[in-house]
Parts: sequence; C-alpha cells; structure tokens
Amino acid sequence: MVKGQKVVCVNDAFSQFVQAIYKELPVKGRTYTIREVFVGREKIIKGNDHATVGLLLEELHNPEDPFHAGGQELGFSSERFAPLEELPPEAVRDESELTLAGAVPAHSGGWMN
Repeated sequence: MVKGQKVVCVNDAFSQFVQAIYKELPVKGRTYTIREVFVGREKIIKGNDHATVGLLLEELHNPEDPFHAGGQELGFSSERFAPLEELPPEAVRDESELTLAGAVPAHSGGWMN
C-alpha cells in the first residue's frame, strides 16, 4: 500500500476503547485514499513481537495518539483495508523507473496487506 492509493475498508469492528478515543472511524465497504503509511506499534501496545503497517486516510482525521510521544495522529491497521486495483500515478512511475533500471518492485508478486 502506498500514499495516494485507494483502499476499501473490509473491517470496521472497533472496540469501545477505540470508539471513545477516535473522532472518525472507517466504515466497511467505503473507499478511502491513503494519506500516509507508517510502521505500527502493536509491539509496544499489545506486546507482539512484530510490527504492522499503519495508515492515515485523506477522508478521516483523528486526534493525536495518547500513547505516542511524538504526537502522531491516531491511524488504522492496514489489515482493515483491501487495496483497489489502481495505483496512484507516482507509484506507477516509480515502478516503471525501477523496472527500466533492472530492479524488480518488492510487491511485484502481489499486493501487500
């Protein structure tokens, strides 16, 4: 998933805690545009030994994460979204430049979720 890409929400089941601290939540079946991609912090919050990919969406804006020292906006796990088949123009351009240079894009075998 890349900045500018369209995604559709496939999971809008949120805990009461999340509903209380977020101002805006995605709705299953609706399409959104990725505003920012970042490394999630499940390792810190849930004690997992891996990180996930987090997303900020153009259509939704939320307060700062109360658990993030840097004041990052509350985001969403990329696992709640499925990418649409279209890529933003800059991502297509980046891929063609990599292919021309002989490199293979990391996600050439399929979409990362």
